[in-house]
Amino acid sequence: MSEVAEKESKELVAVPSKDTALQAFKAEKGLDPYLQAIRQELDKFLDSAPALDTAKGRKEYASMAHKIARSKTAIDNLGKELVAELKEQPKKVDAERKRWREQLDAWRDEARGPLNEWEAAEESRKAAHVEIIEHIKGLGAADELQVADMKVRLASLEAVIVGESFEEYEAEAHRAKDQSTKLLLAAIERQAAHEEQAAELERLRQEQASHDQKDREDRIAREAEDRVRRESEQQAQSERDAVARREQAARDEADRKDREYQETIASAKRDAEQAAQRIEAEHKRKEDERLAEDRRQQADLARRQADKDHRGSTNRAALAAMVSGGMPEDCAKQAITLIAKGQIPSVTINY
Repeated sequence: MSEVAEKESKELVAVPSKDTALQAFKAEKGLDPYLQAIRQELDKFLDSAPALDTAKGRKEYASMAHKIARSKTAIDNLGKELVAELKEQPKKVDAERKRWREQLDAWRDEARGPLNEWEAAEESRKAAHVEIIEHIKGLGAADELQVADMKVRLASLEAVIVGESFEEYEAEAHRAKDQSTKLLLAAIERQAAHEEQAAELERLRQEQASHDQKDREDRIAREAEDRVRRESEQQAQSERDAVARREQAARDEADRKDREYQETIASAKRDAEQAAQRIEAEHKRKEDERLAEDRRQQADLARRQADKDHRGSTNRAALAAMVSGGMPEDCAKQAITLIAKGQIPSVTINY
């Protein structure tokens, strides 16, 4: 399991079979032997690490890192394949379960088919009897009908023949017919009395309506006389009011013109004051903008000078460190210049 591949192999450990890998993935820390094998190879490499000042040495560093990455990918891809295969197994089980359920459901429906047909026919037969009985009961609900309509219903009810054709519902049908007949007869009696009373009330209403009509005609005649008198008085008052309104309108027009004159003078004065205030405010705004721009330029100049001084101080400190480390001053200056310009990859100065 920890066998190391040949030197030119792309992985540091031999890739196990799927059965072996499945057991390793399922066990707690089951991949530790592979990790230990790679660690041993890495430690062996680092113990005799090649020099970095040769292209060959640098290539060996890159090769070792590449082998570790390839080992990671190889085992991980094997794990992915195992997971994909395991995910397919529930799908197959579910598909077979579905086929099992559907087949037995079909056989169950086939076995119960004749019983279902008999039950449906039985329900239909019972529903037909119940519908007729409900119709018989409905004939007895006639409180809102006139006597003539109730008698038509009573004739329809008497025409219903209750016999053996009602089967087990015959007794219930007799009871429903008897009950509806009693209800109709009682309703006919009540409605006949009600209609008779209504007819008497209608006669009295018509007599009262005739009396009320005469009273209305007398009242209309009196109201017409009163209306002619009021209209005459109102016309005279309207003429007096019109004269007063014209006089008041003339006075109001004179007052309005005087107010408009005074308001025109006041408005012109306000406009002149507001124009002077706007000119003064504009002058002040421009002066404030000029002062703000001067302050901004001074602050920007001070910031650039401070940054320049800071960079110079940092560069001098770096130069001193390089010289004290044994680098010739000219070389150190050249290095600082190149780093500051960003011409040395992956090397910067923190200002």
